[in-house]
Amino acid sequence: MVMTSYKRTKIIPIAILLVIIAVSIAALVSLARIIFFSGSSTPKVSQVEISKEALLSPDADHAVLMSVRGPIVSDEEFRSYQIKITANSREITSYSGYLDKQIDKISLSNNTKAYEQFIFALYKANMIKGTELSGDKNDLRGICANGKVFSFQVFAAAKAEKQLWTSTCAGSKGSLSASVTQLTNLFTAQIPDSKKFIDNIW
Repeated sequence: MVMTSYKRTKIIPIAILLVIIAVSIAALVSLARIIFFSGSSTPKVSQVEISKEALLSPDADHAVLMSVRGPIVSDEEFRSYQIKITANSREITSYSGYLDKQIDKISLSNNTKAYEQFIFALYKANMIKGTELSGDKNDLRGICANGKVFSFQVFAAAKAEKQLWTSTCAGSKGSLSASVTQLTNLFTAQIPDSKKFIDNIW
């Protein structure tokens, strides 16, 4: 009887210890799976892929926009313009002053096939090549006071998915890594007589 009681008191702690060890091993395995494999089934989509998808989508709620701002002068003399292209429309608008008082506008229709050709041309011209700046480095106020600032944006459902800019001033190259001349030519070619329209701005 005494021997049986002794055996029980010796076996119970060993059994408890084995249970604790088994639970600990199971917990460590679960933790390792969470750390190393939780993101493997749903990999994160890079900002580059998001921008590419937004640019190359022919959906009606997507758009590309080029904005050009002139030298920083008096409110009366300040000029800017923008060209906005969607699958359904093409627009060029000129503005006077810093409050964007509209001077003139040309509105034209568009179609999906034409828009697809255009956005793929923009993609191959590296319109979304470059890393967006942040904070003060992406603040365009006062940038290139004696020259022009060019901003290129990709919109999806009225949200800007990508914005890159550059200027004619050597000290303010901005975030755009593409040829501004090539991109500008692509945009203006979407609007007949756009050269005459722009010449009348300044």
